[in-house]
Amino acid sequence: MAEFSIGEVCSATGGKIITSNDNLGFSGVCTDTRKIRPNNLFVALQGEQFDGHDFIDQALQKGATGVLVQRNDVCALGEGTFFLVKDTRQALQNLAVFHRRRFQLPVIAITGSNGKTTTKDLTAAVLTSRFHVLKTEGNYNNEIGLPLTLLNLTDRHEVAVVEMGMRGLGEIAELAQIGEPTAGIITNVGETHMELLGSLENISAAKSELVSAIPQSGFVLLNGDDPYVRGMKSKARCKVISYGLDSSCNIQATEIALVNQHTSFVCRCFDQVFPVTLPAIGRHNVYNALAAIGAGWELGLTAEEIVRGLLNFQASSMRQHIQQINGYTLINDAYNASPLSMASALNTLQQVTQGRRVAVLGDMLELGDIAVEAHQRIGRLAAEQGVQVIISVGNLARHISDAAKTAGVPQVVHCENHQQAQEALNHILRPGDTVLLKGSRGMKMEQLVKTIG
Repeated sequence: MAEFSIGEVCSATGGKIITSNDNLGFSGVCTDTRKIRPNNLFVALQGEQFDGHDFIDQALQKGATGVLVQRNDVCALGEGTFFLVKDTRQALQNLAVFHRRRFQLPVIAITGSNGKTTTKDLTAAVLTSRFHVLKTEGNYNNEIGLPLTLLNLTDRHEVAVVEMGMRGLGEIAELAQIGEPTAGIITNVGETHMELLGSLENISAAKSELVSAIPQSGFVLLNGDDPYVRGMKSKARCKVISYGLDSSCNIQATEIALVNQHTSFVCRCFDQVFPVTLPAIGRHNVYNALAAIGAGWELGLTAEEIVRGLLNFQASSMRQHIQQINGYTLINDAYNASPLSMASALNTLQQVTQGRRVAVLGDMLELGDIAVEAHQRIGRLAAEQGVQVIISVGNLARHISDAAKTAGVPQVVHCENHQQAQEALNHILRPGDTVLLKGSRGMKMEQLVKTIG
């Protein structure tokens, strides 16, 4: 964990010491009192729904010995060294930059509309076959999560793989200033955050900020089959590597096949060809794996090391996690949803199903003016993929079921809430069914797992 002397905290944050004890420094930085460890530096963040200053006393009781605050009125709440800064969130970021610069190591940043987390996990799995890797955990991919990830860097780490999310223009650029990545991966450009960004062109511009941030000595891996990502090459001042299924890509997959819930393909990585087995399903995961292969290749791994690393991949929670429950096959892909990821999930449902295909689909949020048409498109796609049962959940998802019914899906039920969906599942499910759970994070579709179990 990151260690800071009192002087280093002042230097990094521009903070002013208000009160002090005999402590000479701090081990670890924390923003959540539930995770406080002895001798931590507690950063009292302020948000719209919370104020970390209200928890300073609790942080000190749990062992924190230093506190970063932005309010004068809380500097005498208990024993400890208090630093007053203008903005605690900015101070947290500055601490992360200070700590990141202690290390001369590759930092690979990953962004894109879909597949960021899986690509991050695959890249870390590949690199772990040779290196000690720090990677983003959970959804720590924003202006708070990224600094907290970087503050976990230690001398044992040899590579960092970090995820960068965004909701608007300029945010990836800000994250890149914090993480100072030496390499980047762009997975794709899709209809996420349309409500804020308004067009695919704006989404592409926001994602391309990562390409612009990579120094000349680094490299970027671009999805060569995505025209928006492919066009980001003009933003690069570093080495550009393309990956995809097209023969023009530097790294290409051919002979893709699904075998026992694994995906196999032949990879051509520049002038070397080797077979790959991936413990995940779906064409979209082939793209994610190709990006990971490219990262490993550029850091000097052999084909054997790359293949071995991919076999150790484990998907993060609620991302196309397949399990057998009470005679049903469940595809839990409930973490989030967009039109692109929803289409990938329906393709997975088609690939793995032997019995009936049952899709339980919730609202896709933050789509702005395209929301109705995007949901209708998913309903029609479900029919094309041979889905036999659709249970839609939420106001927007009604458009999925309406379009699916018109397109010929045999059984369609629309539900206003989880309770209605639970009742529908209890009535409809049969042993041998394969059930897909998918929806935006705000829909919390994973709560329906207990109904199936």
